[in-house]
Amino acid sequence: MYTLRDAINNRYSTKAFDPNKKISDSDIDLLKQALRLSPSSTNVQPWHFVIASTEAGKTQVAKSTQENYKFNEAKVLNASHVVVFAAKQNIDDTHLDKVLAKESADGRFEKGSEIEAQMNNGRRYFVGLNQTSDEAIKAWTGKQVYLNLGQFLLSTALLGIDSVPIEGFDADILSNELGLTEQGFDALAIVALGYRDEGDFNAKLPKSRLAIEDIISEI
Repeated sequence: MYTLRDAINNRYSTKAFDPNKKISDSDIDLLKQALRLSPSSTNVQPWHFVIASTEAGKTQVAKSTQENYKFNEAKVLNASHVVVFAAKQNIDDTHLDKVLAKESADGRFEKGSEIEAQMNNGRRYFVGLNQTSDEAIKAWTGKQVYLNLGQFLLSTALLGIDSVPIEGFDADILSNELGLTEQGFDALAIVALGYRDEGDFNAKLPKSRLAIEDIISEI
C-alpha cells in the first residue's frame, strides 16, 4: 500500500508491461470494489466492465487494437489484467427501478417512503435533462464512466500497480467482440494494468505538468 502522496507522484502511463508478473487475486478483488463503489451523478451507475485476465480474454480485447492502433496491442497482451470500461447507451425504467430497489435493500430508505420518492424523482429528473437525444445521453453516461476511471487509476496506484488508460482502439470492434452492443453499452476506454517492464522508457522520465499557479485559482 502506498500513501496518497506516493501514489500521485509515482503513477504514470505504463508503456511496457512485464508479462510474467501478475496481480494478486486479493488486489483484483479490491479493484473490483473500486469499480463498484465509484461515485456517479444521482448514483445512476450507467456502466459495465469487462475484466480480461486470461490469454484468450486479452486476445479478444486486442482485436480492437489492430490497423491504426497496433501500437497498443502489446500493452493489452502483456498486461496482467485488462479492464474495458463501457457506458450505457440509454437509461431506461428497468435500470432506474433496479438502482432504486438496490438502494432500498441496502437500507438507504424504507420502501414506499417519502425519501424513496424523492430519490426516484430526483434521479429521473436529471436523467430526463440529459436524455434529450442519443448523443446527449451518451455524453452524460460517458462522463459518469470517466469519473469511475479516474478513481480506478488512483486505486491502482495506491496498490502499487502500474496502469495505462487507452483510448486508441476501435470501439465498434471491441463492443461487438465482447457483446456489449447487444447489451446496450458502448466501450469507451481500456485500462491495462500489471507491473512495468524494466525496459519501459516512460518509467524513467520525470513527470511534466503545468505549474500549480497555472491551473488553480483560489478565491
